[in-house]
This record gives sequence, structure tokens and C-alpha cells, in this order.
Amino acid sequence: MTQPLHLGPLTLVLRQQTLLQLPERRIAPGEILTLMGPSGCGKSSLLAGLAGVLPPGGPLQLDGEIRLGTRLLSTLPAYQRRIGMLFQEDLLFAHLSVVENLMFGMPAHIKGAARREQAQQALARVGLAELADRHTGALSGGQKARVSLLRTLLAEPDAILLDEPFARLDKPLRAAFRALVFEEITNRAIPAILVSHDEEDAPATILDLAAMASPATRYSPISEDAPLV
Repeated sequence: MTQPLHLGPLTLVLRQQTLLQLPERRIAPGEILTLMGPSGCGKSSLLAGLAGVLPPGGPLQLDGEIRLGTRLLSTLPAYQRRIGMLFQEDLLFAHLSVVENLMFGMPAHIKGAARREQAQQALARVGLAELADRHTGALSGGQKARVSLLRTLLAEPDAILLDEPFARLDKPLRAAFRALVFEEITNRAIPAILVSHDEEDAPATILDLAAMASPATRYSPISEDAPLV
């Protein structure tokens, strides 16, 4: 059974300077919390910290507790947190076919023919069954977006982070893909956090990070070596 995601309070720090303070939040299974704010306020860096991919000892650090149910995640490496991520970029492997991309992300307990069967079923559900053996370079932007979503979900994450996944899609495609993402999250009862600049992307609760940024960040966007903002 999927557990709620508990955050914080959390503090995003750059070289010992507080950039962002997030109050304590509980995100229920199937709920999508939307984070909004201007470029440079720390949205992507916050997601990276939640996923556990900020470099240890690096200039950016996220302090505070992250829990899934009673399981403490903030002390675990990224691969043990079981948090999926969906980005603007599709990040698909160009040398693999569509179905091979999906099978690559599946957990090890799914074995043999069951891996391809589950991948095929997922493709059929989003209308891409006929593209299973095609290489990803031959796909349209909308098709790549759907394959990326499926690969993230087939990894069976306990929570999912969405870093502006609709930003590069044109308006009609954006609306259809957004509906698909929200439907999948609801059906699978996965707690989710979405970063976006567009209020139309927000299905429910919006958290304005601009109001939670330190005064220095509020008037001057984050400047650091890493491109996470």
C-alpha cells in the first residue's frame, strides 16, 4: 500500500546561506502538490534534494526530514529512496527501442517474459503499442513524453517528482499529456510534487516558493556552479 510523503520542515542551503525554507507538509497517496515561483528561487534544487541527487558535501544541501510513511528517506542514497523523477527532457536511451527503454527501468523482481509483457501492456494503454520496437529517435515529442512517463511509472516508485514535464509541449499536446500524468498518479495512488510556472498545470494545492525564499534569493536568483534552480 502506498504511503503518504512527509516533508520537513526543510531548508535549502547554498554555502551555508539559507535560500528557501519549506514548512512541514503531508502529501497523501494520489495527491499532487504544485510548487511555483520565479526562475532561480530553488524549485529544481529542492526536487534534487528530495530525490537524494545533490552531491554530498557540495555547495547545495537540503536539511530536514523526508519520510514515506514511517520510513526515513533523508539519510538514504537516491537509489534506495524509491522516488521517481520526470523532467522536461525525455532522457530516453537513443540506442534502445521503446520497449527496451521501458524494460530497463523495471525493478529486478519482474523477470523474463513478464518484463516485456508489462511494457507492451503499458504502451497499449497510452496508444503506442505499434511503436514498441521503434528506436526513440524516430518518435515525436509527444510520443517521447508518454514513453518517459511510462518508464518512470514502471519502475514502481513510492513517490514521484515532476520537474516542469509539460513545459516543452505545445498547448493541445500539453493539456492531453497533463491529463494522462495526473490520471496515472491518481490511479496508482502515488504522492507527487510538481514544479511548474503555469497555474493551469496545478490540479489542486499550490505552494508559492517565492514567499518562502530568503530575502537575498527573493531579489537575486540563485547563482551556483550547478544548474539546478
